[in-house]
Amino acid sequence: MIKSMTGYGSFRAGTDDREINVEIKSVNHKFFECGVHTARAYGFLEDRVRKYCGEFIDRGKVDVNIGIITKESDDIEITANATVLDGYLDTLYEYSYNSRYNISTDINYETLLRIPDGFSVTKKKTDEESLWAEVRDALDEAVGSFTKMRTIEGDKLRGDIEKRLSSVSDSVDIIDMLSPESVKRYREKLFEKLNEILEGQADESRILTEAAIFAEKVAVAEETVRLKSHISQFYDLLEAAGPIGRKMDFLTQEMNREANTIGSKAQDIQITKLVLEIKSDIEKIREQVQNIE
Repeated sequence: MIKSMTGYGSFRAGTDDREINVEIKSVNHKFFECGVHTARAYGFLEDRVRKYCGEFIDRGKVDVNIGIITKESDDIEITANATVLDGYLDTLYEYSYNSRYNISTDINYETLLRIPDGFSVTKKKTDEESLWAEVRDALDEAVGSFTKMRTIEGDKLRGDIEKRLSSVSDSVDIIDMLSPESVKRYREKLFEKLNEILEGQADESRILTEAAIFAEKVAVAEETVRLKSHISQFYDLLEAAGPIGRKMDFLTQEMNREANTIGSKAQDIQITKLVLEIKSDIEKIREQVQNIE
């Protein structure tokens, strides 16, 4: 199954305590690279998320955004600093009975809250395993939609690649037919030219020798056989499981090398045109392969 390296998936999960939003997106990359973004308080999730995604994704630059919203305020703990409060209050009462300062003894909640360091606000320790279980469930759903999108994109890539492989294969078949004909035409032209120069006294054995030398120089049978073999391997990869993008990239390089060799040997305008079409199709295949995992 072909998968594109480009994809997107998201999922929102809610419990009585919190809401978890997971978003996954990826673009092309030579290797697997995963960036996890979440609040600093949940930094312990990053390595776990990265390893989890690595089980499903082999190649691509992946960004995972995790938003966690706590619904209740019971994760916040407010503690009174009795020592500080007692110290302030004792001092206030002491001076309130001193006529010199004439201080009112009215003390309310507002007074207490204004006392520096009188209260401390801390976030309760998160149950990491419980939170990870919830995040993993949401992540699993997001990965599912992410993988589905990459598979759909992969099917589109496959269709385009198959069409271009078929075009290359057809062109190679035509080259196989044209190549012997070009040698035959060369022999006939050579015979006519020598006959014209030598007034009908051309040495047929010499002409056959020259034609054989020419045939050796322009022979492309080995290249077309290898090119057909690469095409066959490409079709096999289209049916293979797992990441195949790198193997396909290598095959396109090999196919292009054979096409260049055929083009350099070609002495026939029709073959030259076909080689240009082949190279164009191979380049289009190479561009599509860059998107495949």
